[in-house]
Amino acid sequence: MINIFIDGWKLKAILETSYNYLDKNKEIVNALNVFPVPDGDTGTNMSLTMRSAINNVEKVIENDASKVIQAASQGSLMGARGNSGVILSQLFRGFSIGVNDKKEIDAQTIALAMKKASETAYKAVMKPTEGTILTIARECGEYAMEICESVNDINELIELVIVHGNKVLEKTPDMLPVLKQANVVDAGGKGLLMLMEGALEFLLGDVTTIVEKSMSSPTVQNISLKRQRIDTDDIKFGYCTEFIIVTNHQDIDGFRDKLSFYGDSLLVVGADGIIKVHIHTNNPGEVLEKALQLGELRDIKIDNMRYQHEEILLKDELRKIEVDRGEPEKKYYVISVSTGEGLNELFKSLNVDYIITGGQTMNPSIEDILRAIEKSNAKNIIILPNNSNILLAAEQAKNVSNRNVYIVPSKNIAQGISAMVAFDPDKELNENINNMNSAISKVISAQVTYSVRDTQLNGKIIKKGNIIGVTDKDILVVGEDINEVSEKLIEKLINDDISVLTIIYGEDVDKNRAEDLIKRLETKFDELEIDLVEGNQPIYYYIFSLE
Repeated sequence: MINIFIDGWKLKAILETSYNYLDKNKEIVNALNVFPVPDGDTGTNMSLTMRSAINNVEKVIENDASKVIQAASQGSLMGARGNSGVILSQLFRGFSIGVNDKKEIDAQTIALAMKKASETAYKAVMKPTEGTILTIARECGEYAMEICESVNDINELIELVIVHGNKVLEKTPDMLPVLKQANVVDAGGKGLLMLMEGALEFLLGDVTTIVEKSMSSPTVQNISLKRQRIDTDDIKFGYCTEFIIVTNHQDIDGFRDKLSFYGDSLLVVGADGIIKVHIHTNNPGEVLEKALQLGELRDIKIDNMRYQHEEILLKDELRKIEVDRGEPEKKYYVISVSTGEGLNELFKSLNVDYIITGGQTMNPSIEDILRAIEKSNAKNIIILPNNSNILLAAEQAKNVSNRNVYIVPSKNIAQGISAMVAFDPDKELNENINNMNSAISKVISAQVTYSVRDTQLNGKIIKKGNIIGVTDKDILVVGEDINEVSEKLIEKLINDDISVLTIIYGEDVDKNRAEDLIKRLETKFDELEIDLVEGNQPIYYYIFSLE
């Protein structure tokens, strides 16, 4: 079946099929991660980002391709997880720019949109790296533009682009040495091509591999909110009011301040020509009148909370915010990404105000970070991502928010802790930011975990289940025993300038084993000061900080 045009309805089905295809095969993408650590990064993050895009697309009621792709752009941005998810959201954004206001799209429009998608994604990344998803997007966009004038059948165009994209994907190890060392192709590029393959499946009518939407995976369950029991006598504002304003209005803070007089649990987030609002109020009509002054309203939802059987379930994308507006404005509000009861308590003891639960196995979305930002009534908000794969999402949240947000680019927990040790709430902002950045540049960090697959990297043969000692850039030690690997790892990292070693032990290591490791190290490094912290973190048996 030839497809010359794609309308809004067909585009919705294509996006859903693409999501299902990727979600079904995400573990294939995950397996391409360079380090064989149990992080589940790229495939999971791209799948969750697509799920957020689809949730927003399902709200579109018009047969208009431009509105469908704009909804995908907005949904993917708010739900973007990890670097791959953020880049995917920027690809959608660029694709939407290319489609412009067309209700139906043809092969030439798709080619232009693919080129715009690539250009937008490249601009979003401070230092684009070739051999990644960016390369695949660029090559596919450029090739689509080359052939689109002679190809009118959309099926043929996408099929040819996929073939070209796979040829480029096979060359990514030659562009990025770390891929060649691990004997894998780029995971993000593979995920992008899988989305295209899912689209082609639908267009060709081959839907045999389409799977039902699955909302039962552990990853999805982890981000679901639990029901909170409400005493109706305590409900001050009875109507839970939610809506979206289609507007180019830029003063989000001013509009938020206006609405704050009408109720509580207020969330106002703006991005890409929309403002999303959630408020508990006794006067929803007056709130909507204020909103109408800014633009067209859609997705209006008003619930009387006093008649909801003493329960309320706030949707995933609109978590309840309870900021005491009567409190004086603080100078600082520090947000840290962390997981593990011990680590969370450690960060709080170091003046962190809010913990976003997440890390290696579950990167928080842009919307998760925005929610944390909106909880603050401080003048300056500092965010510690504590993971290199969360940095880009934090930057995008900063760009979307109209608050004074500053990112301290901590790439791991050890750097985050060092940054907070350097933080002084009484000092001025610039001095604090400089001190925190200086602290993360001086700390040496490493972790001990296990391998999830067989691989060979930097001359080391690694088997599934091996214990591995890693830094952010390399696997330094491979072995069978946790403490033996840890001891060898510290030996490789120690130098004459190191005087303090902090050992943070995880949920799978008991205190006796950790203390045994200290005894081993004290025997070899008698002048080294060693501190032991119960972190309770998953995945990593030990996290080491050397200063």
